[in-house]
Amino acid sequence: MTVFHKSKKVLINMKIDKEIQDFLLNDALERFLRYVKIWTTSDESSTSIPSTQNQFELANILEQELRSLGLDDVIQDDLGFVYAYIPPSKGYEDVQPIGFLAHLDTSPAVSGKDVRPVIHRNYDGKDIKFLQNKDLRLTINDSANLEEYIGLDIITSQGDTLLGADDKAGIAEIMAACACWQQFSNLKHGPIFICFSPDEELGKSVILKADRKRLPDICYTIDGGEMGELEIECFDAWRATIAFRGLSFHTGYAKNKMINAVHIACRFFSELPEAESPEHTENREGFFHLSKCQGTAEEVLASILIRDFDLKENQRRIDFLKNLKILYEIRYPGLKINLNFEHQYQNMQKFIKKNPLIVDLAKNAIKLSGLEPKIHIIRGGTDGAQLSAEGILTPNLFAGGMLVHSRKEYIPTLALQKAAEVILYLAELWTTEKL
Repeated sequence: MTVFHKSKKVLINMKIDKEIQDFLLNDALERFLRYVKIWTTSDESSTSIPSTQNQFELANILEQELRSLGLDDVIQDDLGFVYAYIPPSKGYEDVQPIGFLAHLDTSPAVSGKDVRPVIHRNYDGKDIKFLQNKDLRLTINDSANLEEYIGLDIITSQGDTLLGADDKAGIAEIMAACACWQQFSNLKHGPIFICFSPDEELGKSVILKADRKRLPDICYTIDGGEMGELEIECFDAWRATIAFRGLSFHTGYAKNKMINAVHIACRFFSELPEAESPEHTENREGFFHLSKCQGTAEEVLASILIRDFDLKENQRRIDFLKNLKILYEIRYPGLKINLNFEHQYQNMQKFIKKNPLIVDLAKNAIKLSGLEPKIHIIRGGTDGAQLSAEGILTPNLFAGGMLVHSRKEYIPTLALQKAAEVILYLAELWTTEKL
């Protein structure tokens, strides 16, 4: 296939034939079925890194497997990060290095312990049943993509856990690509960096603790959804923490004395526009999300997530809360409201758009694999958002998992192969870009 960029004609000679496709499918599938059985759920209440010791079990396995594949500079650090390096093919030493990243943990939203994957062969379009939950059904109403996957093999859990395709599919696909580079010497690539990181699901910027010397300036996370997906834009994200300090009195003698923080907090939060909540928004619409509220008549502590793709819209929401604070302190003399804001992550688009080639080559790699690129926005965050803000430009490529963070999570086996193909094509496309 011939691709164009900045009026330059670049010929790509690479051909992934059926032998390589079969290798990728079998290797990625075997790894995926093993990896999902390893319990790596992260813990929101933990202050350690990684948040759960179980993540080290998968990290240890990946370190050993990377070494057995003959990769260079394989290391696992004290935080659970696993790194490796693949030297460039002969003659491609001076091309742009790239990195491929995936995360070890699974979401704490649903149990990830004792995952038992099931392969539903030759999906016929009917409801998929679950062995450990007779009332649970996976239907086309749950995921319209299922209609596109009729005739393919579909992997689910047994219905009592999530599956873990987010992001063990990404790990398996990267590992299959690494194995393929070792097996097929005709596959050309420049310097390749690999990184598997802990605690992505917690959104606590753990990725910023990664060793910068082991990450190039251009990376791709393999952590997206449906086949063909490419994500280059995410939420701009803030968290507001609010403390209401009132004054408690004996209820029998409280008139004109009590300042009931619980009642006041409830009134305060009822002022948030209902139309700007997660359950009433989609696509590019932002929201307030009251994620935590607890306390007594004396004091209430709460947390609000503020999300939008437009920083100005988030600033409007921040100003709304600031003005509401002033109003309520006037309305209730003696009430003290402490309001703080934390900028959690930024919309990665404003960084990635500085180098269009990163996206152009990803689109071409997806096309070379036989898929149509699907540009999606992320109504959430990604390690790529954190890295892009730090100067390591990192779009997100599909891993194939669907309905993630749920007991209905599934992945077509073909996605494991196609994501690995995209990694191989992308690596060769970058060999045309000299340092």
